[in-house]
Amino acid sequence: MVQLMAPPGHAVPVEVGGMTVLLRTDDSDFARMLTDRYAAFASFATPPACEFDVDLVASTGLDPDDDVQVRCERGRWSLRRGDFQAHWDPRSRRGHIRQTANPYSVDAVLRIVHSLVLAREGGFLLHSASAARNGRAFLFSGLSGAGKTTISRLAPPDVTLLTDEVSYVRREGEGYRAFGTPFAGELARVGENVSAPIAALYLLEKGPANRIDPVSTSEATQRIMRNILFFAEEPELVRRVFEAACEFVARVSVYRLTFFPDERVWELIR
Repeated sequence: MVQLMAPPGHAVPVEVGGMTVLLRTDDSDFARMLTDRYAAFASFATPPACEFDVDLVASTGLDPDDDVQVRCERGRWSLRRGDFQAHWDPRSRRGHIRQTANPYSVDAVLRIVHSLVLAREGGFLLHSASAARNGRAFLFSGLSGAGKTTISRLAPPDVTLLTDEVSYVRREGEGYRAFGTPFAGELARVGENVSAPIAALYLLEKGPANRIDPVSTSEATQRIMRNILFFAEEPELVRRVFEAACEFVARVSVYRLTFFPDERVWELIR
């Protein structure tokens, strides 16, 4: 793989789901760390949809245990967690991040910004693994311990891993498309920067044998809503996220996948 070099000015582009976010920093070491971390997703091929200036500090002065807070005031978003403070104005497409020199804060900001953009487009980020096989994408959703990492690790060679942690779901015509993401989970392995139309979503459960069962529309909607990553409390966007979940269930097959943790489970996924 040819390593992408950060250009003068330390601007690092991160393209996920067809949307490029440009990260600017005065720190060359931090720019290099970002370039290495997002290497498969670093591209100057498309104009950035938004840009963030990243200021590094020794300490944010915040309580490190503070949870994510996402608020909108007069069209300007405020993003905050124990390890960062950020602001983003969608109208100017500019933002600012104040954080310590670690990649996890940037990761969180990217997820939040993408979740806000997707909410207006009928898509969402889902706490799930996803993989592409024979030109179709399959999602595997569940709470921690349900088996997302396990099923990702068991994938055969003809399967392309899109993510083992956060699936990127975008509306496309009458269906949906899943994109690879750099947001790694327990495998510590970023997904491939490819996409495919979504064929099915599997709700994971571990059991003594491999089987697939249908689920009701109401259960499918409830389970998806439980696993969508969305942090803002803005009523209109919350409504749109709920509508997106309902639309997804109406257009994509959702099943319960009970599986025993060995590679034979993938014989059911075609």
